[in-house]
Amino acid sequence: MPGDYIRVLARYIEGQARPVDKFGHQPRLEALSLEIGAGLHYDPDVVVAAAWLHDLGVFVGHRPEDPDGLAHWDHVAYACSRGPAILREVGFPEEKIPAVLSAIREHQPADEPTTVEATILRDADILEQLGAIGILRIVSKVGRDTRFHRFTDAVAVLRRNLEQLPAKIRLESAQRLAQPRITVLREFLRGVDDESGSNLL
Repeated sequence: MPGDYIRVLARYIEGQARPVDKFGHQPRLEALSLEIGAGLHYDPDVVVAAAWLHDLGVFVGHRPEDPDGLAHWDHVAYACSRGPAILREVGFPEEKIPAVLSAIREHQPADEPTTVEATILRDADILEQLGAIGILRIVSKVGRDTRFHRFTDAVAVLRRNLEQLPAKIRLESAQRLAQPRITVLREFLRGVDDESGSNLL
């Protein structure tokens, strides 16, 4: 299991997470990562630290506030630049820091993970974009995120997630966990179509 310094890191991230609803992603990602990694040979310290740190650059106070700066913002590069100092501050083992940064750099669906730790984190992050949680995370952004002005913007992303993300999941354990989430998302989108007709705005 991860060391005590992970709990110190978790408290730090909880204090930084703004808007506050963004904080739930990190503990869910930790739990998913450990579930996916059960039975695999990997370093849970690395995966869990990366799970807590990977979205630091999306928090208010860490990201640009002007729309143009935000549109060109690289939150992964930011997390990797700030990560080493934060990890050292919480007492994380120095020799493991490069592996944490590697997992953060390779955690997005478009990435090609080169370590088992990065693969676990990437699969877990994909699962968070499917199912009921995936729906909540996207729909909650409508009206407060420059990418989501209307429900149609949110539904378009959810459809793309359903169409593209399941095939990107690498590990068998994550594929099993994905199945009920895929069903929930598919049924939700079917319901949206049935109830809105051509009037979803």
